Amino acid sequence: MRNLLFYVVVFIYQQATAQELFFKVTVNADQIQTTDRAVFKDMERAFANFLNTRKWTTDSYKSHEKINCALFLNISKMPSIGSFVANAQITAARPVYNSNYESVLINFADREWEFEYIESLPLEYNDNTYITNLTSMLAYYAYIVLAADYDSFSELGGNPFVQKALQVVNNAQSSNLAGWASLGNTRNRYALVENLNNPQMVDMRKGSYRYHRLALDTFEKNPDQSREIILDVLRNIKKVWTIYPQRHIRNFFFRCQIE
Repeated sequence: MRNLLFYVVVFIYQQATAQELFFKVTVNADQIQTTDRAVFKDMERAFANFLNTRKWTTDSYKSHEKINCALFLNISKMPSIGSFVANAQITAARPVYNSNYESVLINFADREWEFEYIESLPLEYNDNTYITNLTSMLAYYAYIVLAADYDSFSELGGNPFVQKALQVVNNAQSSNLAGWASLGNTRNRYALVENLNNPQMVDMRKGSYRYHRLALDTFEKNPDQSREIILDVLRNIKKVWTIYPQRHIRNFFFRCQIE
């Protein structure tokens, strides 16, 4: 009886303290000629473990509340042993209440992944300092996913995670590696978080809350009102689009809704 009680307590604790993310990681290395293919499977395991077992917020999540995400890495080059160049696709979705439908929050292509990875070595990360490009990129997208998810449940609720992602960028800029620079590529990691943090883009982020929480989540109960909200969201976003046609976040939002 005592053992049973112990396992019940452990189960309840795990449910109450579950981590926030459920990332499925896929690594495609078909373009790489090497006899050691095990390293790529090890990458999948290690990257997923890093993203899924770390506590990224102070909130308590139950297992069924985890955010469904995916990271697809297409490795194009291996300049040397332990050094890799890849394209990444990051997606995340959240459930729509009273339905079997999931709404896509993020569908983002990052073509500037350069990292070093040695099989079985631990992945070290600290919010306050730059350690490696790999863990900085993984942490960055963890925070971007959280920002998008929290924005969809409360107006600008993702602000703390936008700031966390911005901190990752600021720390990583000292590396001078691709993807973090404020100049040049307008579709890189810096550009995305700058857009999310920019007051000019507030209506885009507020639109995510209204679209998801006030329209999709209530669609079954009040479809006419939900449709009106969706149309109003699209009108407001069109205004931002017209004024700031070069902003990357507009494509970020619309591409997700197309999905």
